[in-house]
Amino acid sequence: MTEQHNAILENRRKLMLTGVTDVESFDEKQVVLYTQLGELTVRGTELHVSDLSVESGDLTVDGEIKALIYGEKDRTKKLGFFGKLMR
Repeated sequence: MTEQHNAILENRRKLMLTGVTDVESFDEKQVVLYTQLGELTVRGTELHVSDLSVESGDLTVDGEIKALIYGEKDRTKKLGFFGKLMR
């Protein structure tokens, strides 16, 4: 299987992601997740995870998106709740 991840940001208000493997945490200011290509932190205000497809790994975040921060590609952490569902 080829690792894939895409991010489409519309008007800094809607972020559509593919290749999501786990959602570590989320609140109104930050969403921390893992994609097939590594860690991603979304920062902003009034953030809301509006759509999550466990089967396809698609996720949509609505709100005022201020930053997308990519972290390490390797993930040594244990899978969280959503990660176990997406396996």
